[in-house]
Amino acid sequence: MSMRFTVVAVGKLKERFWADACAEYLKRLQPYAKTAVVEIPDVDPARAGGESLAVAREGAAILKAIPGRAHVVVLAIGGKQRSSEALSARIDELGVSGVGEVVFVIGGSCGVSADVLKRADETLSFGPITLPHNLARVVLLEQLYRASKISRGEPYHK
Repeated sequence: MSMRFTVVAVGKLKERFWADACAEYLKRLQPYAKTAVVEIPDVDPARAGGESLAVAREGAAILKAIPGRAHVVVLAIGGKQRSSEALSARIDELGVSGVGEVVFVIGGSCGVSADVLKRADETLSFGPITLPHNLARVVLLEQLYRASKISRGEPYHK
């Protein structure tokens, strides 16, 4: 059984260069793992009645997009930091334990709701820096591709 990745991300990629970068890594990933991106519309806090209501609405949409049996990893600044090799090993470990699908969640500009964090099986951080959500998506897809190459013992051009 091969692994399936789904990236659930709040917000659309508006600039072409973000979309092109994501498309390139999605294409590279396909031979290793079926990978899909599900975009959740971002909610404007000013129109939703405040940040917490916006995050709650985004959170409800995120939860709807997660398949019931998936292993959920939420990207969070305070999450567990892993090297590329450690991420590869973790994905291999999940596969060996019978997990067929891993969903990675990238929240909106105000973060993710408590309900989404409650649904998470684990959290992942790319370090203490704050990344724009578009860049976080590119970095995540690149790291999934790199992890797949590492897992197969294939060279990755640096």
